[in-house]
Amino acid sequence: MIELKTQIPGPKSLNLMERRKNAVARGPFHTTPIFAQKAEGAWIVDVDGNRLLDFSSGIGVVNVGHSPKLVVESAKTQLDHFIHTSFNVVAYENYVAVCEKLNSAMPGNFPKKSFLANSGAEAVENAIKIARAATHKQAVVCFQHAYHGRTYMAMSLTAKAKPYKYGFAPFNSEVYRAPFPYAYRWPTTSQPEKVAEECFEELRNLIQSEIGINQVAAVIIEPVLGEGGFVPAPKKFLSSLREFCSENKIILIFDEVQCGFGRTGTLFACEQLGVTPDLLVSAKGIAAGLPLSAVTGKAEIMDAPMEGGIGGTYCGNPVACAAALAVFQEWNQGEIVKNTKTLEKILTERTEHWLRSFPVVGDVRGLGPMRAIELVQDRSSKTPHPETVKQLIKFAYEHGLILMSAGTFGNVIRFLPPLCIQEKELNQGLEIVEKGLEKISY
Repeated sequence: MIELKTQIPGPKSLNLMERRKNAVARGPFHTTPIFAQKAEGAWIVDVDGNRLLDFSSGIGVVNVGHSPKLVVESAKTQLDHFIHTSFNVVAYENYVAVCEKLNSAMPGNFPKKSFLANSGAEAVENAIKIARAATHKQAVVCFQHAYHGRTYMAMSLTAKAKPYKYGFAPFNSEVYRAPFPYAYRWPTTSQPEKVAEECFEELRNLIQSEIGINQVAAVIIEPVLGEGGFVPAPKKFLSSLREFCSENKIILIFDEVQCGFGRTGTLFACEQLGVTPDLLVSAKGIAAGLPLSAVTGKAEIMDAPMEGGIGGTYCGNPVACAAALAVFQEWNQGEIVKNTKTLEKILTERTEHWLRSFPVVGDVRGLGPMRAIELVQDRSSKTPHPETVKQLIKFAYEHGLILMSAGTFGNVIRFLPPLCIQEKELNQGLEIVEKGLEKISY
């Protein structure tokens, strides 16, 4: 087990949380009650000197680890040159270089261009703007269990009401929601192939009967649900969706904000799923914690908005771009890629062991090392059990491990360790999870 200097939270964290309550708006949530002092690799040291293993990666952001030397040095070098000019006023090379890297990395044998923004939500908003400009159509189809961000279009595309949408209506118009092929909770069958077929038929019926095929600008989907519970879309469903969009001149957008930049073991999840979108949205892991996001896609689609139609004061900040170039360098060196295979094997074997051992574990799933467990009251009813998840997260941080929940019903534990985490560290964290499962199961 991990040795801690104080109980969690310690006195300094408790004091800071009181200050936070008095000074900061209620809205931002907290998974743990601690305040960070330092972070490196897969570890966070809090203000009380407690060293905690991080299985959250800042919500899937520090895929190459906390404060990797190459990223830190690249950002510092850029800071010595300049912090900001605005790409719209005085351009700089590393914005162009990041776009070149993204264009080269995205699958697809066609010319590509990229646009840089600040956050995943902002990139999603711009992807929709680009699709509408390119097609001269308005309707957008999204999916159940989706999460695309908190700005108004992104929030309209997001499925879960509380806490993301509650009290913020009215939402954007011409947004339509289709079922997602969530096999564990599909009403008629749990066989992925059959789920893919039935789900696609519902999507097609929605578009044909409620929208009109010639009115749809875009379909946006997470190839692996993030906040929705780490559910990979079946390859068959995505290939059917790709064919349908191509036949009907609908732009297919993949939101890889959480599942991109190595999280599934390849730079982008779509590489493993065998389907190439028209537009690819990335953020989170792209710059190891500095605010940066991107839309990458077919050049003729990306060029649809008029000059000045997309952009922003801070979009593609030069310090964030420097960090992103270092992230690409870290990824291309190959060590992290190799490590993801080890992480995938360990996480898969351990979670499947829990499925056999603990009745509270109803389902385990994922793609590559991006894995999750879904907790239920009992397996026959599959009734979600979010309280159990809260208990497990609390047990974990009290024993030195940071975990995060997910899922439409709040009953999923997602595993998001930095992809540089060592085998010993991963097993150390998983032992804490297992002890927590033992405690809450009996």
